[in-house]
Amino acid sequence: MKIKLLAVGKTDDKLILQGIEKYEARLKHYIGFERIEINSPKLSSNLSADQVKKQEADLILKQVTNEQLVVLLDEKGIEFDSRGFAQYISQKMSSGNKSLVFIVGGAFGFSPSIYERAQFKISLSKMTFSHQMIRLFFTEQVYRAMTILKGESYHHD
Repeated sequence: MKIKLLAVGKTDDKLILQGIEKYEARLKHYIGFERIEINSPKLSSNLSADQVKKQEADLILKQVTNEQLVVLLDEKGIEFDSRGFAQYISQKMSSGNKSLVFIVGGAFGFSPSIYERAQFKISLSKMTFSHQMIRLFFTEQVYRAMTILKGESYHHD
């Protein structure tokens, strides 16, 4: 199985990007992992928030195939602890899914079409984090999940 992280906007904070790249390098030993960043349309006096979300949705949906399982990283999603998230990943791996796509939306959230396309929603926390930090936290949690599934000592209860 391959995991794809699809995110609206760029990661321009160098420290956060270094952290993401650190965990991406570690993940290569466990699972296929790809991060794709989509340029966000610029908010202007000509575009409303709903129009921006619609444009982002069009760009997101171009990156997703019908065969892929889509999971939104969304404040309204289900929260897991690290072991629960590892179990979720394990179940998806066992169910024959070839590709699991996690999506981080833009500043205004997701358009209705993205909610319709998604099969599941996960919340990483009740707290609000920047979209850049979510990418780092998520990538680290995927790495943690892989080490949990392999019985390695990275995660301590």
